[in-house]
Amino acid sequence: MRRNRGPALALVFLSVAIAAAQVVSPAEIKDSRLRSLQLQYMDELQQAGNEILADHFDYPFYLSRKLDLDELQQKRADQHSIRFDQYNDQTVVAITGNYYVAYSIDKTSSEQRARTTFLNVVIPLLQAAVPRFQGNASVQGYAVEVSHHILGKVMDVAMERPENLMVYLPQMGAIRLLGSKDDTARQAALLQGQLFLNAAPVTIWLSGEGPQLEANAPANPLRAESQPTQGSAAPGGSQNTEVAAPANLPVAPATSKPKEPAPAPPRDTSPEVLIDLRNSNQEVLEKLVKALGPQAHFVNYADPSFVVFRQGIYLELSVNTDLPESDAGSRYRVAALAFDDHISRLIRPALEYFKEDPQFDGISFSTTVHVAGKTSATKTSEAVEFFFPFSTLRCYQRYDCTGQQLIDAGTVLINGERVGLDLQTAEGR
Repeated sequence: MRRNRGPALALVFLSVAIAAAQVVSPAEIKDSRLRSLQLQYMDELQQAGNEILADHFDYPFYLSRKLDLDELQQKRADQHSIRFDQYNDQTVVAITGNYYVAYSIDKTSSEQRARTTFLNVVIPLLQAAVPRFQGNASVQGYAVEVSHHILGKVMDVAMERPENLMVYLPQMGAIRLLGSKDDTARQAALLQGQLFLNAAPVTIWLSGEGPQLEANAPANPLRAESQPTQGSAAPGGSQNTEVAAPANLPVAPATSKPKEPAPAPPRDTSPEVLIDLRNSNQEVLEKLVKALGPQAHFVNYADPSFVVFRQGIYLELSVNTDLPESDAGSRYRVAALAFDDHISRLIRPALEYFKEDPQFDGISFSTTVHVAGKTSATKTSEAVEFFFPFSTLRCYQRYDCTGQQLIDAGTVLINGERVGLDLQTAEGR
């Protein structure tokens, strides 16, 4: 009997679309460097989005491009939120979202509201992002903006409106906040950051007690006037929208029990881990070498191994590339031709051996490029290394990225020096 696979496939495509919907498309980012990072780490950003979607918040939470939307608007609004951004000249992973809870201003202070939203929402967002980028030298910190609601009266008229919490944490502060079990160390880590409630500085004390910063906030926050804003990863970048009547959001109790952060272990790149990876992948690597040997030209004395590069772990495949005398030229031309004529043809076959989570960060194709000469004396060689993270390798595998985009998102070394490599330009030299 022939089965109808339509509903099942529809569910698969829907789940993929929902996951991707949490991450800003690289094409929408104007800054070329940030756009390159967005492309390079798209898989990690989507994994963070998946984890956020799977979290069970106390009240409805949506990732959102804009803050201060009512929930009905939010359900129809753009929910692409996770992105690379700039904060005080620092490159950050930025996340914005709307949290649909209402705090009574008669029962909770501004500091209590900030603390509760921080512990119940911001901490889970950091737990999804920090472990994936804590070893990334390109990321200096994290910027999170969350809008919640406040409920009270103005001239005896019930009013409800958004209130925005913005949190910036430097990389080490975020790692220590999530990873330490000592309350004093966690509080010290949090104090390394900057926190704003409706653009006014605020201090959050994890124990619930401590001195507060002086802030020029209105005595009654319901009286402030502003318009809906887009998340900006900057203090005061998100302001509020006055709502004429309560939106019937659930009112948070005055003593809301916050979630406790779970430790986020850093990436272990110790020699023992590299040995374990080699042993656990031994059979797969032997099959890969046997199958790809004729086209890869593996170096006989250099078996596939795991190496540490820029705080990540890469599988290093050492090969030889032979180019004819007619391809001689600059080292950039030689490297570009080695990629186009040799390395690029190995990528998709190699990835077939690592379909599941491989527990390492990418693949390094290390090649010695030999350019033929009329005599042995005129024969030249260059050592070229291509480090490609799995996120962009998968993008290339799906034909969603070009070879140039793969090069731009990875790292290229020629004779041990990092270089920029424009394939089209280099091959013309």
